[in-house]
Amino acid sequence: MRIFPLVVFIGFIGTYPVAAQEAVPSTMTLEDALRIARENSPAYLQSLNDAAVRDWEVREARTQLLLPQASASSSLSWQGSGEQQLGSITLGDLGLGGLPSYYFSSYRVGLSYQLSGATLLAPGRASAGRDVTRARIRMSESELVTRVTNGYLEVLRQQEGLYLAERQLESARLNLRLAQGRLEVGAVTPIDVGQAEVQVGRAEVGVLQAENALATGRMRLLQWMGVPVGQEVELSTSFDLTEPLWDVDELYELALRTNPSLEAGRRSLDEADIGVRIARSEYLPTVSLSAGISGFTREASSTSLQIAQAQGQIAGLVDRCVSTNDLYSRLADPLPPIDCAQFVFTDAQRQAIIDGNDQFPFAFQSSPPSASLTVSIPIFQGFRRQRQLEAARVQRDDARHQVREQELALRADLSIGLANVRTAYQSALLEDRNQSLAEQQVRLARERYQVGAITFVELMDAETVKVQADRDRIGAIFAYHDTVTTLEALVGATLRN
Repeated sequence: MRIFPLVVFIGFIGTYPVAAQEAVPSTMTLEDALRIARENSPAYLQSLNDAAVRDWEVREARTQLLLPQASASSSLSWQGSGEQQLGSITLGDLGLGGLPSYYFSSYRVGLSYQLSGATLLAPGRASAGRDVTRARIRMSESELVTRVTNGYLEVLRQQEGLYLAERQLESARLNLRLAQGRLEVGAVTPIDVGQAEVQVGRAEVGVLQAENALATGRMRLLQWMGVPVGQEVELSTSFDLTEPLWDVDELYELALRTNPSLEAGRRSLDEADIGVRIARSEYLPTVSLSAGISGFTREASSTSLQIAQAQGQIAGLVDRCVSTNDLYSRLADPLPPIDCAQFVFTDAQRQAIIDGNDQFPFAFQSSPPSASLTVSIPIFQGFRRQRQLEAARVQRDDARHQVREQELALRADLSIGLANVRTAYQSALLEDRNQSLAEQQVRLARERYQVGAITFVELMDAETVKVQADRDRIGAIFAYHDTVTTLEALVGATLRN
């Protein structure tokens, strides 16, 4: 038995960008709706964004394990002129008062590397976390598929409901014409016509309500697809009513491989297991390596103090030279005097001081390079590590119990879901037979009413039974498809062709 969907027109809703409207084909299958939903659903796109973060976490963990960290820094500073204090004394007490202002610059380039148990296990933990995120993305996709499929079926259900309401209205109008015809020949009283008119009015209300239900279903489908549409779209996918021949054991084996919620639980268990190993690795030593080079510059705003100090040094040499010559002349056997004229502050020395001061900001003087190796062995940390280890074990055990609980629930839900599908299938077959019998009864009742064998009330009773049979048939057919959709969500795979 096949449900042939009628044309569903999705009208213009608000004013939206043209690009969003062109993304929807004029004839939309269920596969088209699911593809559009995957491309536009905000909730699903949010879950996809988490994958990029997890990918970078894996890269970061691997890089920290394989490569050292490198850093480079540079600084510029200025120090004003004036008196400076060194503890309880000043530079003036040391004869260095009146210092000028200075400009400083420096740089440092360094490498560092740290190896620990957490660093060794970090790539595995990051990979497990990425697997958890991917499984959760599949969960989000499965929820989106279920929601859009149900919305698609709901639109078709309401379309069928509108079709039935319109048929009921046509039937009511036909009964009204029959009553009016029999009234003209005096075969019935005006009461029959009044009852027929009431029946037409009720049918018109039913059409109005069915149109509103269909419009609501359309808007919900658009919402779940994540795309506002401003064009007419025809839903073209048809759904067959086929006997469910699936076996619960086969469905369970398939669900163990494809159910996204169970997959997420298993990946969380893997991540928790690595967390236990990382907590246990806190008892292992940590090795740290570092190396670096650096340099600096210093430039005074004025070289007057440096030149004065150099001149003072030359004057001190001259004074010592004169004193030495005077001592030599007082000896019993005088020594030859030293030439004190050699101690002279020259222009070349003055220029050398000026040139040597011209360093800021890039004439760096290199500092000695440095390197270090540190091995840290934790001994006692107040039971912090043991507490973390026990907490990680509890988290892993909880994750294991949750996976077991999911497996048990999945087996029970599949058994119940398959039983519901089989019941819905048998109910649909019975309701189809009931609808055929009710239709025959209406035709027979209408013929008997035309010859005056039954009253109009009896005709209306047959019509009521027929309307209810039509609704029950459509409800049973779509209830079957709803249960199949639920079963597919449990399995995590498509079961319908």
